[in-house]
Amino acid sequence: MKSLTLLTLPLVLAAMAVQADDRYGKQKVVYHINMDDPATQAAALGNIQNHINAVGAENLELKVVMHGDGVSLVLEPDALAGTKMKAANATDEMQARIAGLKNQGVKFEICANTLKGRNVPMDAVYDTSEADIVPSGVAELSRLQQLGYTYIKP
Repeated sequence: MKSLTLLTLPLVLAAMAVQADDRYGKQKVVYHINMDDPATQAAALGNIQNHINAVGAENLELKVVMHGDGVSLVLEPDALAGTKMKAANATDEMQARIAGLKNQGVKFEICANTLKGRNVPMDAVYDTSEADIVPSGVAELSRLQQLGYTYIKP
């Protein structure tokens, strides 16, 4: 009986994956991060990975918009000096998680107002280019919702 269960388990899992694709279809989602608590940020990254696992990266257009204290998610720990940020949470572990999500198509967008207002230079931010900077985090959240993105605040 045990061997029969082990043989059928892959079939059941495959059927569940097909069901998930049928159930959820294509999605456009924006996650909003504006807190500097590393545990909350790590949980948000976990939620994002679970979302990808359920829907499938190929069925998901997912963005993370950070502003205010949320920029600490991508601020490298040795780059805190000279900024007006209270925390820098882009540890090696967090960088690996962010890189893994980016490899699955997740876009991380950062508020230019926050960077300017808190004296955060681009080289202090983990794996970021000019293309990742949006003029205003809150305005970007509104724009994305107008474009049909579902808003999620972990």
